[in-house]
Amino acid sequence: MALFRKLALTIVMGVVATAMLFPIIVTITNSLMTEAEINYNYSLIGKMVNTAAGEKERFINLKLIPDWVSFGQYAEVFIHKPVFLHMFWNSVYLVVPIIIGQVLVASLAAYAFAKLRFWGRDKLFVVYLMTMLMPFQVTLVPNYIIADKLGLMNTNSAIILPGIFSAFGVFMLRQFMLHIPYSYIEAAKMDGAGHLRIFYQIIVPLIQPGIAALVVLLFVDNWNMVEQPLIFLEDSFKQPLSLYLSRINEGAFGVAFAASAVYMAPMVLLFLYAESYFIEGIQLSGIKG
Repeated sequence: MALFRKLALTIVMGVVATAMLFPIIVTITNSLMTEAEINYNYSLIGKMVNTAAGEKERFINLKLIPDWVSFGQYAEVFIHKPVFLHMFWNSVYLVVPIIIGQVLVASLAAYAFAKLRFWGRDKLFVVYLMTMLMPFQVTLVPNYIIADKLGLMNTNSAIILPGIFSAFGVFMLRQFMLHIPYSYIEAAKMDGAGHLRIFYQIIVPLIQPGIAALVVLLFVDNWNMVEQPLIFLEDSFKQPLSLYLSRINEGAFGVAFAASAVYMAPMVLLFLYAESYFIEGIQLSGIKG
């Protein structure tokens, strides 16, 4: 009975994993097809054809293996559309400072909330976490007003600065630090170490899985951002790739598939590189769902 349950669970999980990976597989395989093959596969929707039994609606010819492997779409993206690479680096210039800044700020704040003992610490942390309950649309107006008053509109700072001081990183790293015994800090204090030395030489090495998990989550969240650049960056030349993908194809499906494959490559590679740290960090942080 236990073997049957394990087999059934394996089959179910395999089906779910295949369903989740299917869009990625389709995107990659279609990016290697010729434009003519893609147009043929996706131009059949809603078209009627005459058959012996009468007219019948045709459906798309979904193929996972191209008849002829072609890299022409990638050449179109990287060579003939230089604006794609420009938008790609726009995304990098937005995401990297947010990740570095939030990891630094969140780790220091999490150390204070987890290991420093001061009056009202837990109550202050609850108030701080209330900002996590507010959706982006609630804080949009005050952020817009502040950025406008500071002259930050149409600059990367209008997106980077609010992103650095997000409450999620503090919450996640604090949950991770709670698993670190306080005796480590007391032993370091007996050796004459201050809080700054304790943080960098004891806490940071122990929370590396949590930092890796936070980096992955921050990268995915900010790499896919749409609302912030759409509102704060009026100049389309400064906007990230996440906004440019919606208008890159211009009727060319192959270019759209190639651009999508390149767009998701950093996220996939980052997750594969930090997979073990990511899973360990999520488990020890206590975050569910």
